[in-house]
Amino acid sequence: MKLYYAPGACSLAPHIVLHEAGYTFDLEKVDIPNKKTASGADYWAINPKGYVPALQLDDGAVLTEVGVICQYLADHKPAAGLAPAMGSMARYQLMEWLNFVATEVHKSIGALFNPKMTPEMKEVQISVIGRRLGTLEKMLAGKQYLMGDGFSVADAYLYTVLNWSRIHKIDMGQWPNIQAFMTRVASRPKVQDAMREEGLLK
Repeated sequence: MKLYYAPGACSLAPHIVLHEAGYTFDLEKVDIPNKKTASGADYWAINPKGYVPALQLDDGAVLTEVGVICQYLADHKPAAGLAPAMGSMARYQLMEWLNFVATEVHKSIGALFNPKMTPEMKEVQISVIGRRLGTLEKMLAGKQYLMGDGFSVADAYLYTVLNWSRIHKIDMGQWPNIQAFMTRVASRPKVQDAMREEGLLK
């Protein structure tokens, strides 16, 4: 299989999951503005949505969307323990976290990448992000990871989008549980492998 990615983008989440689950896979970097892959392919032809990630399976089928790709990868390597069994209450709780990360954290922090955002708009957006992170801070109290003591695909996704706080210079000091979570995930060897491959870590 092959993961189409852009360094540090949300595609880092499935990249982490691929390593954590022990997959053998290929990577192909995507030039998002120009919609071209490193091999010169037209990225529109691979993913008509135009953004990363896209996971091309061995049979040629392509999956997109972070939450879906991560669950697919976890389900096909159940021994890695990255997602609870389908149909269990714990699985729905994982999906709840994936949805929260996608709609409330990813989209709110991701909005700051808009070059047309005025300082006033950015101030409003930072306030929205603060409310979401305040909620997350409370929900992480007493936990190692989102689902408890075990690392899951939702943690890979959350860690990926929270990393953008550094780019946007969001002071995370007021959320110690989130800071501890970020440090904990960053120390995982497989997370470091993925980041190193994307040029995010030396």
